[in-house]
Amino acid sequence: MRFLHTADWHIGKTLNDFSLLEDQQAAFTQIERIAQQAQVDAIVVAGDLYDRSVPSEAAVTELNGMLRQLNLNDHFPVLAISGNHDSAVRLSTGTDWFARSSLYLNTTLAAAFTPVTIKDTQFFLLPFFGIQAVRNYFHDDHIKNVNDAMERIVAEMKKSFAAGKHQVLVAHFFAAGSQRTADSETLIEVGGLSAVSTTVLAPFDYVALGHLHNRKALNEERVKYSGSPLKFSVSEAHQEKGVWLVDTEPFAVQWVPLQPVHDITLLKGSFRELVASAKGKPATDFYDIELTDRERIPDVLNKLRMVYPKIVSLHRTHQARQLALNRQKQRLAASPLDLLSDFYSQTTGSKLSSEQRRWAEEALIKTTKEEQ
Repeated sequence: MRFLHTADWHIGKTLNDFSLLEDQQAAFTQIERIAQQAQVDAIVVAGDLYDRSVPSEAAVTELNGMLRQLNLNDHFPVLAISGNHDSAVRLSTGTDWFARSSLYLNTTLAAAFTPVTIKDTQFFLLPFFGIQAVRNYFHDDHIKNVNDAMERIVAEMKKSFAAGKHQVLVAHFFAAGSQRTADSETLIEVGGLSAVSTTVLAPFDYVALGHLHNRKALNEERVKYSGSPLKFSVSEAHQEKGVWLVDTEPFAVQWVPLQPVHDITLLKGSFRELVASAKGKPATDFYDIELTDRERIPDVLNKLRMVYPKIVSLHRTHQARQLALNRQKQRLAASPLDLLSDFYSQTTGSKLSSEQRRWAEEALIKTTKEEQ
């Protein structure tokens, strides 16, 4: 069979307060056209259908329209899972009757062990999960990290593998060897470890992943990210967006690019140069501008927006260098405990608790005494 692998639609996302619904609809139309022209047997959406757990009414209307078009109007089986941005509870509303029209939307760990069979392929739909949910399901508190969890999950799935069928895992997580490349990718930590070893995934003929927005984030033949269909941050400006077409027999994967309606363009220059070169550049594209002027220019953002209406980021070359130099000086002057606290905040998004800080202080004192 042949299926289309996409993910990370993030319906409802904005780019610095600019709505992306129009762009998302245009990307969806391209995905639909690719599916029709390639005559796929199913469409896989590997998580993060919405951008937030409580989506706006406009986002709900948009996503419902997309799923209805693919499933009810085009008659494609759709296989989707909830990601870390989605609310599993909200997204699951209606799943009991969705399956009657071959719209398989899985948001629970328990349902992941019952495969959806289409032609020669079994699809196992594994939504974003937490370690405690896996412990509870297997009644096993010895599951300590994400690889322990995935080993148990895969072992349980293998019990349902049918002879003569191909097996595809649809999941949403960070795989070992991947590179986070985009500001818009939310860090997910499961049980203290964020990376799932790709060796655990070996029993599957193909693993359709979501979460990372760059399809080149992982270099594996049968474990792939589709990436997001749109550029959702300035850090994604140079990424090519698209979808995978996957054939199960004989196995083959083909990358099909998507063309942005409004691209993200990086510009660098003086105010005068930027204004002079604006003619001929698409006014409706998004722009990240690095200003090289040293002198202060009053109301520079609004002046630039007269020729580049959709500026999503404006920063100064020399100001950025000075800020980096100041940060470096601060780090050199900081104590080991302050450095640890800063590192912890950046990687986890929260501050050290008083108890954690006490443990760190005790460990630092002990280490200092041992070195003396």
